[in-house]
Order: sequence, then C-alpha cells, then structure tokens
Amino acid sequence: MNEISWLAVPTKDDAHEGVRKLWGKAEANLGFVPNVFRAQALNGEQFLAWWNYFNLLVNKPGHLSNVEREMLAVVVSGLNRCVYCAVSHGAALREYGMEACKADKVAVNWRHAALSGREAALCAFAEKLTLHPAGMAQSDLTPLRDVGLDDAQILEAVQVIGMFNMTNRVSSALGFVPNAEYHSQGR
Repeated sequence: MNEISWLAVPTKDDAHEGVRKLWGKAEANLGFVPNVFRAQALNGEQFLAWWNYFNLLVNKPGHLSNVEREMLAVVVSGLNRCVYCAVSHGAALREYGMEACKADKVAVNWRHAALSGREAALCAFAEKLTLHPAGMAQSDLTPLRDVGLDDAQILEAVQVIGMFNMTNRVSSALGFVPNAEYHSQGR
C-alpha cells in the first residue's frame, strides 16, 4: 500500500504517456501533481477520459462562474464526506476568491455561510440532488430560475453536481489522500 490510495499507483515510468504529459503540465502550473492524478493513473485511458470531461466542466469557461462551480463541488463533497474533494476544491474555492471563512462554512454547512440568494439556491439544489436524487421534480428548478439561472446554467449545475457525486465515490472508495499543499492555499 502507498500513502495516497488503497490501490497501486504507477510510477512515472509505468504511467500511460498521456498521463505523464498531464503530470508534467500540473507540475508546471501548480508546482505539484495532484494525488488524484496519480491515484487514478492505474487505468490511463479511463483516467484521461474522466479528466477531459472533468476539466471541461470545472476548469474551462462555462455558463456558471468558477466560484459557483467550485462551491457546488465543495457542497457535494462535504455532503458525501469526501475528504479529498472537499479539501482540494475548498482550496480552489478560496483561490477563486471566496473568503476563507465563508468557504470553510460552505464545506461544513452551507446554511451557515453568508450566501447570496443565487448561491443559496444552487447549494440547496446540490444538496437535494446529492442526498435525494429519486425525489427530484420539475419544481426543483423553480428556485434556480427565480434567482436568474437560465437553462444552460441549470444544466451545467446538474453536470457539475453529477460529476462530483461520481468522483467523490471513486475517491472515497479508494482512500485518496489530498495533497498537503491544498490545506494552505487561498489562506
């Protein structure tokens, strides 16, 4: 066993060529390789497919702001008790400009954070979709529309929430450990 996952983690020599390139880009841009990149590299093609969709939803310009997408990631990850994602995306939420105290409250209980009406509507929707997906109804979209979200923004919110529910399960099932660097970012 290693220190970042309950499964084997490939070395740079063993990793898929595309994964090695991604590790190099991460090292250049962040100064470290996220442990999730190492822990999922065992199945290189599958990891790269996940990364391409994840990157599109979370890191590219979209219909929601970066803060909104990271806030959704943190709320979902907190509800799922996913340590890796709550810590790493809590760091991203702070880096994108949410004040650290507010971001920490969002991670534990978003109702205790001083959120705008739009932020609170997104968090409430993320909570219901995460905890009670079978109970979703068309009327659950009304509070989102009431705070100005259009259909493209609502779809993106659903996609981000879905991505984090899936990613939380992978990370939690395999014991992924967040990089130490995340704990001090944005503080």
